[in-house]
Amino acid sequence: MQKPANARGTRDFGPTEMAKRNYVFDIIKTHFQGFGFQTIETPAIENLSTLTGKYGEEGDQLLFKIVNSGDYLSKVSASDIEAGSKSFTSKISEKGLRYDLTVPFARFVAMNRNDLAFPFRRYQIQPVWRADRPQRGRYREFYQCDADIIGSDSLVNEAELIALFQSIFNSLKLRVNLFINSRKILAGIVDSLGESARFVAFAVALDKLDKIGWENVAKELIQNGFTEDKTEAIKDLVLFEGSNEEKIAKLTAFFDTNVTGLQGLAEIKEVLSLSETNGFSSDNLVFDYKLARGLSYYTGLIYEGKAVDLPFGSIVGGGRYDDLTSSFGLPNMSGVGISFGIERILDVMEELKLFPEIATSASAILFTYFDEEGRKASLVMANELRKAGIPAEVYPDIAKIKKSFEFADKKKIAYVAVIGESELKEGKANVKNMKNGEQNLLSISEMTALLKA
Repeated sequence: MQKPANARGTRDFGPTEMAKRNYVFDIIKTHFQGFGFQTIETPAIENLSTLTGKYGEEGDQLLFKIVNSGDYLSKVSASDIEAGSKSFTSKISEKGLRYDLTVPFARFVAMNRNDLAFPFRRYQIQPVWRADRPQRGRYREFYQCDADIIGSDSLVNEAELIALFQSIFNSLKLRVNLFINSRKILAGIVDSLGESARFVAFAVALDKLDKIGWENVAKELIQNGFTEDKTEAIKDLVLFEGSNEEKIAKLTAFFDTNVTGLQGLAEIKEVLSLSETNGFSSDNLVFDYKLARGLSYYTGLIYEGKAVDLPFGSIVGGGRYDDLTSSFGLPNMSGVGISFGIERILDVMEELKLFPEIATSASAILFTYFDEEGRKASLVMANELRKAGIPAEVYPDIAKIKKSFEFADKKKIAYVAVIGESELKEGKANVKNMKNGEQNLLSISEMTALLKA
């Protein structure tokens, strides 16, 4: 017999884990709605033509592809097979699992442009899939919680997403720094060095700085054509430590008259200024011009959130994209979004013990009894409580009362109502608080008041 196991990089979630997940989901959803975002959903399966070319070469390699139904090899020739999998993948697979929520959102906007009010604020909480190497905090199936504003290039939108970020983590009581940069600043750096044609290689290498360190980034830059002196100039910039104001001053001097770089700096300064008006401390906003973000569709401001009290990598990411919908036939539709990595947020909160006491049982009360008459009365009372909006369940078997109490304790049900002969006569139930052991003989109206309180 085969031993049951999860597919690598995927997980099951029992009632205890789901209670914690729903706690975080509910807080994020409440703030999304509080900022005026409307919810949508898109399919798990997208055409590969929708997904490919949007995430860079490395992202394309991580797409989960779905083999065509039927005789999927019918279009593949012997020469295709000899040439290798890359030459015939498109012939056997036309669809794939979504890699993120932003590209499907861009497709959705292009297809529904006549029905949406722009600027359109959308939020989406759904799973995505990446054929990545599983490790702590990185899974092959995971949820993203995205909020985007599309149809406006105003920097007020960036400031709104920063306020959204701060309000969510304030509610979660999790300290997170938000590092912000601009793709225009990165473009300005290579442009000032006369290396605009090597922008992608520069951004890809810089995105690995935290993982592989400067020495390895420098090697990668040189391998991609950067000279020693230009690599040193980049080092002088990216390893500089200072306040936001000091970093802005250093870049201002470096850019001199470079239009792209100075435009990126102006946007950073405006967003930082706008963010000072949102009612939250700006101490957790860090201008970090070595931040690159790997996704190739970003064109303006980019940001990444990291927990202060635990080194755990990025738990929030996002940025401005100006050209994403144009690939779906809708040009000139600028958008900006933020994505909360729910799996990593949960892992960080678990490690830091930030979860409050959360009820894991769906039921507020369990009814139990000694005989058939008690069972009938339990069904009646449970349904009365349900009509009042209180979740209740009935123990299904006539058994020793101890067994039903053990059941309630294991499920962490807060109250147990026992109906015996004397309780039947009075039309009441003996209700026990499972936490402190207190017991009271209560009518349905008294039970309703207790449980609603």
